Amino acid sequence: MSYNIIDLTVNEKQLESAVERAREKEIVIPTFAEMKDPSKIPAKIKEKLGSVGLWDVDPLNLFRITWKNEPVKDGGLYDGVNFVELPESLTGVKARIFALVGKWFPTGAHKVGATFGCLAPRLVTGQFDPVNQRAVWPSTGNYCRGGAYNAQLLGCESIAILPEGMSRERFEWLKKVAGEVIATPGSESNVKEIFDKTWELRKTRDDVVIFNQFDEMGNPLWHYVVTGNAIEEMLEQVMGKDDRYFGCAFTTGSAGTIACGDYMKELFPASKIAASEALQCPTLLWNGWGAHRIEGIGDKHVPWVHNVKNTDMIIDVDDEDSMAWIRLFNEPAGKDYLKKKGVPEDLVDSLDLVGISGAANIISCIKMAKYYELTEKDVLVTVLTDSMELYNSRLAEMEEEFGPYGEIDAAVDFHQHIKGLSVDYMQELSYRDRKRVHDLKYYTWVEQQGKSMEELDAQWYDAENYWGEIHGMADKIDEKIREFNDKTGLLK
Repeated sequence: MSYNIIDLTVNEKQLESAVERAREKEIVIPTFAEMKDPSKIPAKIKEKLGSVGLWDVDPLNLFRITWKNEPVKDGGLYDGVNFVELPESLTGVKARIFALVGKWFPTGAHKVGATFGCLAPRLVTGQFDPVNQRAVWPSTGNYCRGGAYNAQLLGCESIAILPEGMSRERFEWLKKVAGEVIATPGSESNVKEIFDKTWELRKTRDDVVIFNQFDEMGNPLWHYVVTGNAIEEMLEQVMGKDDRYFGCAFTTGSAGTIACGDYMKELFPASKIAASEALQCPTLLWNGWGAHRIEGIGDKHVPWVHNVKNTDMIIDVDDEDSMAWIRLFNEPAGKDYLKKKGVPEDLVDSLDLVGISGAANIISCIKMAKYYELTEKDVLVTVLTDSMELYNSRLAEMEEEFGPYGEIDAAVDFHQHIKGLSVDYMQELSYRDRKRVHDLKYYTWVEQQGKSMEELDAQWYDAENYWGEIHGMADKIDEKIREFNDKTGLLK
């Protein structure tokens, strides 16, 4: 059965408008295949990238929506998958833990990939008119930053929606890029307030198109294709013949990133996928709610795009652990203490690659390794969605609240929040456990957001076809992208 989940129906009139805008702004759109393998990017594009900075608002940076950027701020090309290994001296577990690095995407966060996966299909089919419509990006974190940025690169006006309690850096940067910024009440876990604002815009304005990361299937598709492939390439590079890929763990903000676990399960059917959340808002674990400080993960609901049936474990992370990590990793006294404890100096000096949700992702892997008593032959994978470049104001806030950070603070944080991590607040999921989490979608998506029971049931009872159809859409979208680029004539 076909579900037509990512609609590629062409609106010829609006497509003509989009092509004209692209031609006017000299916008060439990359394919999924090129983001997965930058060697396929046209030579004329690569030649021009040499004079473009990583964060520049330049359409050429669409071709830097990949995990394989050279890790430099200006003029870089491609240099293989960016990743780090977190050794036992830091994690306290024997399992090998690897993390893809998100800092080297434009905007410093991997969400530009998810937003591209949502916007590009509608743009190249004419379902979104960049001249007469505005792209609306509802988000609890980096998604609206990535959306506003990609919209600029693609010649579109945008509206960013995010909770008023998010970091100052996010708002300051958005004011420079987004056409309009709307702050909704609350903080990280106040997702419903964001959804309410999108409904208000739908009802009061006829020039808006909502790109909701929580239900747009282009989000998990991008991660399935691009992030999944990056993990596969990384493992080919680091795994020995006796090593075993055990699984992956990701905090589920929009539940887009966790879709790369579906890709990995096809390669390693026995591997496990863990979905993580903040203990202070235990929606997946206990049907609970609450506010928390792990920026970038939204709560009080299960995202529509989350393939729950393929999820093996829930891990709740205390946000006190994540916040302690970022002080330990970034304060001079913390860095000195880590070096004293035998953590390699070059790794310590690069721990600013770990943002708050990145810390939660690594914590999830450590808890997973302890739960399953993994050995040095076992490999776990996660991602560092962004870096501390986006959270320096949080360090200043913690210093104001707790005072200067010294060696005793570092020792406490190292032994309590890293070495002392336990296997509390975790659950291996049975069939009924998975179904319980899946059924939580009903309250947000059917009752509030207008989704159908038929599609909700299809996600579960016809999961192989439903999710399989999404995973197979990249080639079809790439065909539309090539047709669009042909119409602009910019690659000729």
